Formats: sequence, structure tokens, C-alpha cells
Amino acid sequence: MAELATIARPYAEALFKATSSDLNAAAVWVEALQAIASNAQLQQFAGNPNVTNAQVFDVIVGAASKVVLPEMARNFLRTVIENGRLGALPEIAEQFRVLKNAQGGTADAVVYSAFAIDSAALADLAATLEKRFARKLNVSVQLQPELIGGIRVVVGDEVLDTSVKARLEQMKMALTA
Repeated sequence: MAELATIARPYAEALFKATSSDLNAAAVWVEALQAIASNAQLQQFAGNPNVTNAQVFDVIVGAASKVVLPEMARNFLRTVIENGRLGALPEIAEQFRVLKNAQGGTADAVVYSAFAIDSAALADLAATLEKRFARKLNVSVQLQPELIGGIRVVVGDEVLDTSVKARLEQMKMALTA
């Protein structure tokens, strides 16, 4: 989906520059808008030709009532809606997060595991992964029982797969080659 990434990039970069004085506060409302804009029902509502941009804006602001949306956030949201880019908002948020992480020298890491990982083991794993990837990581865990065992780590476009499923696939390839 390179087209969506291309559409989102200028918005993310402009948002990053505009909020550079307080990136952490901006990250909170950007993530809230991302979660709201990812809703399929909202996307369907926004795509209805009988619905105005103001109505879409009001619905999103109402859904984001738990997060304080500063005037900058409201203006950003209005711009995205008026330009017909609400569908790109989740990608804009992802690219904003990448820019924020790059400035702070960190990266997001998703650990896929067949089983739950306790906090002590996760702390040890995070320290090991930070050495392996040579940067500070924001680690999150997602369960994937189909991995059978082991873990699969995704950091940006890098993947470290030590799962049983991956090893079985390697053995299958070796046996059939």
C-alpha cells in the first residue's frame, strides 16, 4: 500500500514539525485519533455522500472525549477531513510515531509469542533485543498461538524469527529441496 504511505508522509512530517515543541503530548492525541479513524463504521459513515465534513468532525471529536484535543489537533483533524484523507489517518499516525521515535533514538518492537510472557522475562528480552538491534525499543507483546513456541520480533522492517513454526518451515524447505 505504497500509495497510502505516500499520501500520509507529508501530513505526518508537517504534524511532526508543528508539534516538535511537545511531541509526547501530541503523540497521545494522535494515537487517540488513529484508534478512532481505524473504526470501519466511522469510515463508512465518513464515506456517505449525505454526511458533511462538519458532521464527521463532530463525531470524531465526540468519540475522542476522553482525550483533550488542543486547537492544533482540531485544526489538523479538520484539514485531514476536508482533504478527504480520513482513511489515511492511521498511516499518518504510524509515520508520525516513526519520526518521533527516530528523534528520540528509539523504535517500536512487536514481540509475537505463542504464550504470554511475564514482566520479568519481558524485561530481560527487551534488554537483549536492545543490544541486538542497537537502539532503545518500545516493546509490546501480541499472542499468536500458531507460532507453536518461541518468538517472532518485528522492529520496523527488520524481523527476527525464532519460532517453532519458522524452524519447521526451514526444515520443510530443506527436505523438499
